Amino acid sequence: MPPAVPNNPRTARKQFGADMRRRREDLILSAEEVGREIGCSGSKISRIETGDRSANPDDFDRLMDFFDVPETEQPRLKELFRAGRRRTKEWWHFYGDVLSKNYAEHIALENESDAVFEYQQAFVPAMCQTGAYARAVTSVGYAALGPDQIDSLVEIKMKRQRRIESDDPLRFHAVITEAALRFECGGPDAYLEQLQHLREVMSRPHVDLRVIPFSKGESGIVTGGYTTFSVNAEEGPTAAFAEAVTGTTYIDDTLGLRRLGRLSTYLSEAALSGEESIALITQIEKDLTSP
Repeated sequence: MPPAVPNNPRTARKQFGADMRRRREDLILSAEEVGREIGCSGSKISRIETGDRSANPDDFDRLMDFFDVPETEQPRLKELFRAGRRRTKEWWHFYGDVLSKNYAEHIALENESDAVFEYQQAFVPAMCQTGAYARAVTSVGYAALGPDQIDSLVEIKMKRQRRIESDDPLRFHAVITEAALRFECGGPDAYLEQLQHLREVMSRPHVDLRVIPFSKGESGIVTGGYTTFSVNAEEGPTAAFAEAVTGTTYIDDTLGLRRLGRLSTYLSEAALSGEESIALITQIEKDLTSP
C-alpha cells in the first residue's frame, strides 16, 4: 500500500519534487534541459524539485509526458500535486517570526510521520524536555533574540510534544549519549526535574529512548545530531535533517537515507537497553540527591 499523502502542502510539494528529481537524474539530465523541454526555466524546475514552489497544471501534465510516467503511478503524483497547491495554515505557521524554513519543515514532517528516530549528543531531545530545561537550552546561542522570542521557541517545543501524547501517538525512538544526562542545564532543580520527567516519558510504550554510556568510548561518538522521519515505519525513513553549527541540512536522497538508517542501527546497538538506560538515569538522580 502506498504511503498516505501528507496533509501539509510543503511536505507534499517536497515529496512530489523529490520524485521528479529522481526521474530527471535517472535520465542524466540537468534542470535546465528539463525546463527547455517542457517550456519553463531550469530555476523553476529546481524550485519544484526542492518543494519551494508548486507546479501548475500545465507543468504537471508536461512532466508526466516528458518522463513517460506509467499510468499506475500518476494517481499518487496527482494527489501530491494537488495537496501541494492547498493553502492551509498549521499551528506552527503562527510562529513565523522565530521559525526558520528548515525548522518549520522539521515540524511538518514530524506531524506527518508515523515514526521518528533522533540522535543527540549533548541535549535531551525536544520531545522529552521540560519547560525549564527547554528554556535553558534554547537560550544558549540565541543572544540576539529577545525574551518574547525565547518564549515562543519554548512554546513550540511544548506543542511539538503533543505528537507523543495524542491518542494516535508518534513512535519516537531516540539515542542520546550519557553526556546529555550529565550536563546540569537550568540549575540543580530544573536538572533533577528533567531527569525525573525523562523516566516518565520513557515509560510510554511508543517511546524508546536509550543511552550510550561513557564506557562505550568511540562507539558513542558521532559528529552532529540528526533526525529521520518515516511516514510508514515499516518502509524506513523518507526524509531527514542533519544538524551542524551553521544550521540543519535536509536529506531525502536514497543513499543519504540508507546511510543514516545504518547509523541509527549501529547507535541503537551501542546503547544500553531501555531498562538499563532508566537504571542509569535513576543512579544519576540518586547521586544528585545523596548527602
